[in-house]
Amino acid sequence: MNVESRQQIMESVEHFRLPRYRQIPNVGLYLEQAAKYISEYLAPLGECALTSSMISNYVKKGLIDSPVKKQYGRDQIAYLFFIAVGKSVLSLDALAAFIQLQKQSYDIEPAYDYFCQELENVLQFTFEVKELLENNGEDASLEKRLLYTCIVAAVQKVYLEKHLELLCREQPQST
Repeated sequence: MNVESRQQIMESVEHFRLPRYRQIPNVGLYLEQAAKYISEYLAPLGECALTSSMISNYVKKGLIDSPVKKQYGRDQIAYLFFIAVGKSVLSLDALAAFIQLQKQSYDIEPAYDYFCQELENVLQFTFEVKELLENNGEDASLEKRLLYTCIVAAVQKVYLEKHLELLCREQPQST
């Protein structure tokens, strides 16, 4: 892989940032708007996009609450960001268990903001934007270790897919 390609990969995550809980729109988003909002933020990660039908399925499966007047609020959007990232490495049952564990352990706002911070931290370290992982708190609870492991697995998958995609594009096409 050439230097330019590696630089492109690094730049794709260098400025990646999810909205923090209080930055998520508080007005409520309709199904299509919610899918677009989340997918646009997660586009640099590749296959983390959500469709309207996926979101509807997560409601049916009980992963998130039903929309109020067909609108999704902050809590639901925050959970959907986590689901969108976690779905690449966890089953729906595991995601449901994860969300239940979070609800029993931490309020949604600090849990979601911690998720964002860890995801950005692990991405930048894995893609060699940063040399060191930041320590995001003293609390080494089982819940935080599980979340960290989920994030690392998802980021490793993104890393592998991005590098393989570039390698395939650089390979001369055989006829």
